[in-house]
Order: sequence, then C-alpha cells, then structure tokens
Amino acid sequence: MEIEKKLLKPESLEKLIQKLKEEGRQIFAPVEKDKRIEFAQVSSVKEIASDYIVTLQSAKAVVFPKAETLFNFTTSKEGVTLQERNMDEIPEVVLLGSRPCDAWGFDSLNAIFTWDYIDSIFAKRLSKLTIISMSCAKCDSFCFCTSVKIGPGTTQGSDILLTRIDNNNYLAEIITEKGKAIVTKYPDLFEKEPEVDKAKYLADVPVAFDLDKVLTNIPGAFENGVWFEQSLRCIGCGACAYVCPTCACFDIQDLTNGKTGYRKRSWDSCGFALFTLHTSGHNPREVQSARWRQRVMHKYAYMPERQHVIGCVGCGRCSRSCPSDMNLKEHMINLVEEVAK
Repeated sequence: MEIEKKLLKPESLEKLIQKLKEEGRQIFAPVEKDKRIEFAQVSSVKEIASDYIVTLQSAKAVVFPKAETLFNFTTSKEGVTLQERNMDEIPEVVLLGSRPCDAWGFDSLNAIFTWDYIDSIFAKRLSKLTIISMSCAKCDSFCFCTSVKIGPGTTQGSDILLTRIDNNNYLAEIITEKGKAIVTKYPDLFEKEPEVDKAKYLADVPVAFDLDKVLTNIPGAFENGVWFEQSLRCIGCGACAYVCPTCACFDIQDLTNGKTGYRKRSWDSCGFALFTLHTSGHNPREVQSARWRQRVMHKYAYMPERQHVIGCVGCGRCSRSCPSDMNLKEHMINLVEEVAK
C-alpha cells in the first residue's frame, strides 16, 4: 500500500497507548532499568526511555522467546499423546519504539522460520505483532545500518514509523494494513500531515563498506586466512548471538517427569563449541575460527542465497556487547580488503 503520513502529538501517543491497552494488547517498549535500556511491557509513555540509540538486546524475543514450550506429552503403553500449544493464548502485542533496524530484523527472522517449513508458533506470534518503530535521531560508531542498505528512517518492517520532529511531535508514516487499521480506528489521534523534511531529523550513519562487494566475494573466501586472524580474540561466549535481531539458532530438549513431559526450545549459538558436536565425538567446527566463519558467512552468504535476505541489520549490538572487543563493522571492512587482494 502507499505510505500515508500524519502528525501525531505526544498527548495523542499517550492516548493511543491507553486505547491499545483497552483492546487487550500488550505494549512493549524500551525502558531504562539499572542503567540499561531493555524492552519491557509498559502502561504509559512516561515509562518509555527517550535518550537511547538501541536497546541492549533486540526485540526478537516478542516472536522468538528465549525459552518456550512447544508441546506437552504423555507416554503410556498405547504410545505417546501430544498436547499442542493453544495458539489462542498467544497475545496481541504492540512493539513501540523499536528502531528501523529492529523492524527490518523481523523480515529476516520470518525468512528463516518459514523457509522450508512454517513454524506455526513463530508465525502466529508474528501475525499478532504490530510494530510502531521510532526513527533514529542519533547514532554511534558501532552503527552501520547504511552499509547493509537500511537507514535510520527506513520504513520496511514497520507498520507505523514515527520520526520525532519539532515540539516533540511525530511524523507518523503509516506503512502497512496493520498500521492503517489503527489509524482508521482512532482517526482523532492522527492529524494532517506536517510539512517537514524528514531527512533533517535523522542520524547521519556513514557507509563503512560496500555490501555488493561483500555479497559477491564472500562465498569464495571460505579458505581465506582472515577468519583465523579475526577469531583470535573470540572466546565463544555467544553474547553476539543473544543480542542479535536476526540470530535464530535454538536447542530443543525434552524434559520429563515420569510419564509426562514437555518439549522446550531455547536460544543457542553457532559460536558455541558444543553446537555442532556429534554424538560420535566428531565436531565439524572444532576450532573457533570455523565457528566465526560460519556466523559471518551465514549472515552474508548463506541467507542471501537461501532466504534472499541479509542476516545482519547493522545495529552494532554484537560489537557493543562483545567482552573481547570484536567489532563486526571493522571485521567486514577488513574482509572486503583481504578478499580483494
């Protein structure tokens, strides 16, 4: 649909939150707690953090929780009886204040979870999610969204994108049918489009590397020594995967108590030494350089080939969270240079 533009005032945003809550929707937004900015359920605009670049962790947990039960089961002499998840228990959620890079990340997750098999639980959560993102007015040295062809005011992935303009008002861009449904239901909260230049309110994120060169050259760099050099500082802690908006590796375990039990999945990481360990004891990625190579090539080679999306949104969370000061943006610049030799 064609993007529609409106003016949304701060007091109208507060009213919108209350209206959405009255509908029974859960509202998640960035909040400050213990000097960290994280997504949490909110009841008012007053609870929402305003001075932040990105949250510590991404918003992916609203559709892909850190741990969740897939189904329950009971064993007997007749066999195994499954009790599937009740999809009606999955709530309607509004994600408010996510950044454009976060919103873009849901497209990558969707490509993974619906590639060769549709994950019904993920698909249901995503169908019940409405994303009201907030453009970026500032950035830091870790941000590189423009290098992966996103931007601080990109609309893709959001249902409504808010850009803070003069007098703390917002330019509201209504992008999808989900977004339009909200505006149609509460037309009094959205006013006539303001005459503003959106670009002047956005952060200036310089392009750090040529994505086209990366996509062209990285598939042939499998045996390049750059992976060993880059991985020397990596301790395999998995922090990068846990904060990433697009990492979707998970582990599945059955937990039983006598004849009853349940199957649970939880986040995992290809950076862990045990991730590819076979029962035989063989590990096809037995060294950290192979695991680091897998992480980068999955995002910049395998996903573009299989899912036709980039597995990185340039948010810089991995670099901010790395205890060993590994910087993905710097590594990608280095990779382009090394492969070009």
